[in-house]
Amino acid sequence: MKKQSSILSTQTEGFVENVLTQEEQASLTPAKVMELLKEGNQRFVNSEVTLRNHKEQIRRSAANQFPKAIVLSCVDSRVPVEDVFDRGIGDVFVARVAGNFVNTDILGSMEFACKVSGAKLILVMGHEYCGAVKGAIDAVELGNITAMLEKIKPAVNSFSGYEGEKASSNAEFVHMVAEKNVQLNVEKIRQESPILQAMEAAGEIKIFGAMYDMETGQVNFMEL
Repeated sequence: MKKQSSILSTQTEGFVENVLTQEEQASLTPAKVMELLKEGNQRFVNSEVTLRNHKEQIRRSAANQFPKAIVLSCVDSRVPVEDVFDRGIGDVFVARVAGNFVNTDILGSMEFACKVSGAKLILVMGHEYCGAVKGAIDAVELGNITAMLEKIKPAVNSFSGYEGEKASSNAEFVHMVAEKNVQLNVEKIRQESPILQAMEAAGEIKIFGAMYDMETGQVNFMEL
């Protein structure tokens, strides 16, 4: 009983992970941040996530934030970004939009994250079985969803020579489009943000793509 009580006490107190300071953020390289994200994802996959005292982290991060990275993800509720990389409060910026595509607002957010706030890495993360990708493939028309899906159409139209069925029922084609959509949006970041392009050229940041496996929780990184 005493041993069990001790375990419960430890769980209640949590593991207080220090919130990243400006000095610690400045010392990080894009390669190191990528390594930390990969390590965190492996812990997530293995169900060995860090036990954190969120109340203490909230208190320590209230005045300032110095995140390591910004992740652009889909809004899909099955892709909990901070959990996927086993990150805590103040660790990463997260931008979310159905289909994880880039627009002016997202680019501005990325420029703020990197140029103003010092983040070292930009990650565009798509995922398997993406409803937005399926909608774009099937040319769904419904309210504002119609205009939103147009942002994903370039990825759909990239496969003019594909001989299989171009339908959301074709899992292979859905995967191909989702992966291509990540690639095109990484390219768009470089093309449409001179600030981020210059930062990457100078080695200050790195821009990556990734695909999240819905069945395993594994993030497969793509250097594009």
